Amino acid sequence: MVAYTRGVSETVDRPDVDLDVDVDVEAAVTAPRLRVVQLNMGSLLEPNWDARRVEIVSWIDHLDPDIVCLEEVWEDPASPNTAGWIVDHLAGPARHWAFGGAPFGESLWPDPGLHFGCAVISRWPIDHTEYHRLPTVPDDDAFATAVPWSLLLARTAGLDVFACHLASAPTHGLHRRAQVVVIDEIIRSVRGDLDTVTGLGRDRDAMPIVLCGDFNAEPDSDEIRFLTSLTPLDGRTAFYQDAWRVAGSGPGHTQDWRTNPIAAGLNVNRKRIDYVFVGDPFRRRGHAGRVLSAELAFHTPRTGVISSDHAGLVVDVVWPDRPSPT
Repeated sequence: MVAYTRGVSETVDRPDVDLDVDVDVEAAVTAPRLRVVQLNMGSLLEPNWDARRVEIVSWIDHLDPDIVCLEEVWEDPASPNTAGWIVDHLAGPARHWAFGGAPFGESLWPDPGLHFGCAVISRWPIDHTEYHRLPTVPDDDAFATAVPWSLLLARTAGLDVFACHLASAPTHGLHRRAQVVVIDEIIRSVRGDLDTVTGLGRDRDAMPIVLCGDFNAEPDSDEIRFLTSLTPLDGRTAFYQDAWRVAGSGPGHTQDWRTNPIAAGLNVNRKRIDYVFVGDPFRRRGHAGRVLSAELAFHTPRTGVISSDHAGLVVDVVWPDRPSPT
């Protein structure tokens, strides 16, 4: 025990713990890192997919990420999976990928053979996947209840990576609030005690989770404020780092009609609705989970067309145990 003095006369004992405040900042910045890319690629509903998919491949080759999370991915018995097509056309060593999807409600899309959802691409083999259909609250809005909003877990190289797509309309906040609470419940269930702080001065070994997606919610919404521990929902809070809030510069709009002709054609307002979240980095060994940078991607053409009605994100995170790709 170490004694310290509080006030003028009271001496208090506290545990003798090493808080490790002498941090080598240069070593932290140059530590091994994880590069994550996020994009809603709009492969089903937006126009000109045959050209846009080539643009997406060009961007991914340029960014050279470790992990890619994609939304609005689809497949049916007569058509290849749109994320699988991307993987097949990437340069360099083969990548691994997983898809999770479900049919639309019959009132919206009558073909039950078409599955719509999310995908994760990784440098490393994907060891485990889970697909979760996200809930909606009772609503007369057929679109909100007929779309298979979803969360996909892909475990790869010891990382728990989640890709998600939440209810889309500005008026769907009630659905999204229910969905983020369920997302947090699923993450807690998957992680068990990996993220538990066990005591003062004890570092946690596990790399925090990565959660990417098209959340269709702006930063000051209750949905995003819940995920970043700025407001409670259902009597509870959560904490995940919003990578853009931590390390981005500027407004970070991922839909901007001024620069994106597809978004302009949809006549949607400028907004930041796409996110990369990283779990709590507190007391992680080797500074694991520290967000180093967050930038827009897929926001300008590389092959002459725009990738999607969404811009994407590229985020670098400290990962001290990064393995070599297989």
